[in-house]
Amino acid sequence: MNTDFTRCVQKARAGDADAFAELYSAVYKDLYRIALINLKNNQHDASDVVSDTVLEAFSSIKNLRDEKAFKAWIIKILTVKIKNKQKEYINRDNNSRELDSLDSVEQKETKKEINYDGLEIMEEFAKLNEEERLVLSLSVVSGYKSEEIAKMLGTSASTVRSKVARAKIRLKQLLTEK
Repeated sequence: MNTDFTRCVQKARAGDADAFAELYSAVYKDLYRIALINLKNNQHDASDVVSDTVLEAFSSIKNLRDEKAFKAWIIKILTVKIKNKQKEYINRDNNSRELDSLDSVEQKETKKEINYDGLEIMEEFAKLNEEERLVLSLSVVSGYKSEEIAKMLGTSASTVRSKVARAKIRLKQLLTEK
């Protein structure tokens, strides 16, 4: 889709919901893919995080200063939502270790289904830390350049390139150990 972000953002700022819908349709696949990968293939949580992101972006689009930066801006909102959800996972894990027998059976079955679907790499990808999954999903899966990722994450492009390189090495190690 070839969306004119500048024109659409200007209209969306003025309250045009159709213009915002056009912006959303241009980025929703990337948003969902990034969320899904970073939330360990949990489709429900990925959908929730994307929905929360879109609601926040819609309500705060008037704060977007640079129309051309829409995509980076909405992905930055998404990364915050993903990190919050990952914190919920950690808290949930710390508070409910007693339920692991039923959950582990269900998770093993889910992993088997994923593996049968040809997505074996996702199991190893999930073993990466949050930051590694995020930079790889933005770089490799979504195709963002290091400069774009740097804007989204508030860091330098060289730092992003280093993190991506280290994450690729770690993923390769995990895959060869398997």
